[in-house]
Amino acid sequence: MMRLLTLAASAIALAATPAMAQDFALSGVTLATGDGSEPIENGAVLVRGGKVVYAGPASGMPETPIQLIELPADTWVTPGLFATVTTLGLWDVGAVSESNDTRAGDSPFNAALDVSRAINPDSQHIKIHRAAGVTRAATVLTNTGSIFGGQGTVIDLGDDADPVTTPRAFQVVHLGETGARLAGGSRAATYAEFANALREARDFANGRWDAESAMLTRADAEALVPVVNGRQKLYVAVERASDIRAVLGLKREYRSLDLVLVGASEGWLVAPEIAAAGVPVIADGLDDLPRSFEELASTQSNVGRMAAAGVKVAINASAMENPRNLNQYAGNLVALTRVPGADGLSWGQAFAAISSVPAEISGLAGRAGSLVPGAAGDIVVWDGDPLEVGSVPTQVYIDGVAQPLENHQSRLKDRYRDLDESDLPKAFDW
Repeated sequence: MMRLLTLAASAIALAATPAMAQDFALSGVTLATGDGSEPIENGAVLVRGGKVVYAGPASGMPETPIQLIELPADTWVTPGLFATVTTLGLWDVGAVSESNDTRAGDSPFNAALDVSRAINPDSQHIKIHRAAGVTRAATVLTNTGSIFGGQGTVIDLGDDADPVTTPRAFQVVHLGETGARLAGGSRAATYAEFANALREARDFANGRWDAESAMLTRADAEALVPVVNGRQKLYVAVERASDIRAVLGLKREYRSLDLVLVGASEGWLVAPEIAAAGVPVIADGLDDLPRSFEELASTQSNVGRMAAAGVKVAINASAMENPRNLNQYAGNLVALTRVPGADGLSWGQAFAAISSVPAEISGLAGRAGSLVPGAAGDIVVWDGDPLEVGSVPTQVYIDGVAQPLENHQSRLKDRYRDLDESDLPKAFDW
């Protein structure tokens, strides 16, 4: 009881100064560092100045004058979850266009679109996902009317007015069925449009761009220059095995491209080739049935088989608008290891696939998604194993700052927790 009271008092004190990072230490917990290793029993983590100073066995934590908060023995502590390929911060009500910035299908621009300028840090979806343990996310548009999806940004989900961690972190291109539809109806048209765009961007970079004959706008050509120079990652959305092979062929033709495969439902069929090319994958957590003709070979074992072949795999939650299910998908991949004939991930691998691996793919290796010295103090305290469906965060820190967990959903839950009509808001009076 004293430990619980100490924890509660400390949480109140930390929440009293929301804009300032706190120096704190958590001890006596089951600790997951996010690096792919298995959880550490009786672990501890030390955060100072918004950065991780130590994470490991409690016996090895350096002595410090910082207040040590001892937590209940069944508490788990992990780095914050890192969600990739999301629309977090771009909408509140999907059916209300005034609150929805996820689509730009009528824009004359595509590659030049920069979502970092459209992020709303007060979006309820940011608050809901923060309460679910997501502390960083990569946000993208869903539709631009072109094979190019614009420039995605990495954000933090902190309760402040500056969510952007890395603006223009990557460019998106669709080269599967979606790309074929946008380019004119055939994959042949997709690759012709893609190759032409790279040529025009290269000409722009070398001062040879001809505005009169170019198919790209000046802004789009300029936006693709970092892609052709290898200074900006290119997220390539493909599902079919043959499309994946075609993309890997682009790596041989355009050696400077920094490619990341997104989707890759049939990736397990070409996993050795992906691994040999050194191209990471952001895959759907679980594709058990094909949703289209380009996913006929979908299997729940896709992620496990790619990882076993040496592919660096992060997982997303399939539905871009609801990545708070990431830990559930990761837990299902652990469960697959117990299914005869199936291929899943170990606990450490599964948690890394929603923390350190997506952070590394997003250019934040060692700075987010893991508890290593110097990393951001993105800490989540859970009331149980985070890969179990029933576990929830009890505290969330971003850059060492204690975060509020209240949102529309939690307020609705509290309002209607009981049916005593005397507790209903004034508006319910007749």
